[in-house]
Amino acid sequence: MIVLRRVERSARADGAAKPFLKWAGGKRSLLPQILPHVPERFGTYHEPFLGGAALFFHLARTRAPFRARLSDTNARLVRTYLAVRDRVEEVIARLASYPHDPEFFAELRARDIDRGSDVEVAAWFVYLNHTGYNGLYRVNSRNRFNVPFGAYARPRYCNPALLRAVARALADAHIELGGFERVAARARRGDFVYFDPPYVPLTATSSFTAYTRDGFGQDDQERLRDVARALKCRGVRVLLSNSSAPVVHDLYRDGFELVTVAARRAVSCRAGGRGPVAELLIR
Repeated sequence: MIVLRRVERSARADGAAKPFLKWAGGKRSLLPQILPHVPERFGTYHEPFLGGAALFFHLARTRAPFRARLSDTNARLVRTYLAVRDRVEEVIARLASYPHDPEFFAELRARDIDRGSDVEVAAWFVYLNHTGYNGLYRVNSRNRFNVPFGAYARPRYCNPALLRAVARALADAHIELGGFERVAARARRGDFVYFDPPYVPLTATSSFTAYTRDGFGQDDQERLRDVARALKCRGVRVLLSNSSAPVVHDLYRDGFELVTVAARRAVSCRAGGRGPVAELLIR
């Protein structure tokens, strides 16, 4: 039996907790527009597309204590969060030993990291995330990380204060590997679920969903819509983010409220793709 632990509030612990990973589609800059749609009170907080977890970290600073369940289908990402939560000093020590060097980057990127410990995976993930081009996490069909070295003078991949604050914020959160549909079986009336999936592309050439080798296609988007609708019918508070593509408007036209917001992309596969763009909040 899984016992959900609680996120305990502490000024010392969570005052500086914030995303420690760069993430395409991360929500730090969009939080002022998201927060008015977060319920004042809720039971368990569920975030099935973990990513950078900007909303979770904000709530950990401002709304704790609360129960939290965080999950993702990216095994390396989940292992990274687990290692930072449970073995943060080991992660920090390993990162502190890593040089900022293109040859080391290439050697680390080529490692069969899935055979390593959670600490090794976490250091691998954080280092490549902060030193790779544009902060992207992208894999090919063989699950090989394929982002090139980035042109950064002093990337801060080893940030002990931030990593320790993150570890304290995560200390009592349940973190697991799994797909978004699992939330349908565990969310209860009064809970709050935030879905931040890979977005529907605005154009035929703008798709970027390779956070896992399986991607996230139209069938997945439809299944997500169905899960969200079922949760709402059971009295679970639901909030989703997605692009403003016509297909998204069509998917959520019945039984949902759509709010258009302006977002600025901080991480993009194209340097010119970081300007303001219309997105949807769906509830």
